[in-house]
Amino acid sequence: MAAYILRRLALMIPTLFGIMLVSFVVIQFAPGGPVEQVIAGLQGQGGGAADRLGGGGGGDMAAQGGETSGYRGAQGLDPEFIKRLEVQFGFDKPAYERFGEMIWNYARFDFGTSFFSNATVVDLIIQKLPVSISLGLWITLLSYIISIPLGIRKALKEGSRFDTWTSAVIIVAYAIPGFLFAVLLIVLFAGGSFLDWFPLRGLTSDNWAQLSWPERIVDYFWHLTLPLIALSLSAFATTTLLTKNSFLDEIRKQYVTTARAKGLTERRVLYGHVFRNAMLIIVAGFPGAFISAFFSGSLLIETIFSLDGLGLLSFESIYKRDYPVVFATLYIFSLIGLVTTLISDLTYTWIDPRIDFERREV
Repeated sequence: MAAYILRRLALMIPTLFGIMLVSFVVIQFAPGGPVEQVIAGLQGQGGGAADRLGGGGGGDMAAQGGETSGYRGAQGLDPEFIKRLEVQFGFDKPAYERFGEMIWNYARFDFGTSFFSNATVVDLIIQKLPVSISLGLWITLLSYIISIPLGIRKALKEGSRFDTWTSAVIIVAYAIPGFLFAVLLIVLFAGGSFLDWFPLRGLTSDNWAQLSWPERIVDYFWHLTLPLIALSLSAFATTTLLTKNSFLDEIRKQYVTTARAKGLTERRVLYGHVFRNAMLIIVAGFPGAFISAFFSGSLLIETIFSLDGLGLLSFESIYKRDYPVVFATLYIFSLIGLVTTLISDLTYTWIDPRIDFERREV
């Protein structure tokens, strides 16, 4: 097993390199880079943006006669000011040199500083983590708490009216977009056209620091109620059907017939034999399910409910062309995804020792 783990860890290096290389090349052809973003801001905001980002005053931006750079909208700006922007953002160097420096820094977990927020990338991610962890953790737990009992019940009642109706509900819930349901929840329960029971902004109230611990817990879940309902609408569908099919597959195996022939009660057969084998794929997939809920699917929900998490950070970074944040989050998320995949495989072997990845070709 140690050799298998080492091989998987070694394969992460070229995988990460390939992901970063492809993303870096694509970004080079994307219009509207950070220099263009500053130029657009200057055209609309005046000298304040130059003082903040370019280090020059109004005289530095004075027209020097004609367009002297290849940047869109740079007419009338001092070429020296444009050059200072290029130096500040690192665009005075060739692309291959910038990529090499980025990979070397990332290998040492040095992710640099945001172009536009005057904060390190690590600090920005740490600031957004509470929201994303809250959404990812509770959605995963709710999904498993609902899906496993429901999937088992559907397997035991296969073909019944209960199975048919719950399948219909799951399909409809899975088909409804989460963001659309979120808007409906706001209209109904968050001060829209009807009730005003739940808050619409943030993870906690403004007076959270003055609350007692029980009141903080209540306030925390009070803010999370509507976002979790909107996200969980379709989150449990896949796990429910996977649990049902896994149970049905195990129930039809020979060892179940043998256990029943020995006189074991149905409850002992189901929960003493079938459950452990059927839950193998469900339990082993927990790390991957958590990471999936943690890093994806929550951008629109975060925006609708004004939750400042990693999804919103990534979107705003791409929109602003804040490349340090874009590439750093891509690198971190890709690394976590690769490690989580390895942990999921190791969880399989821990739950079922009969599985041996070391004997398989990687």
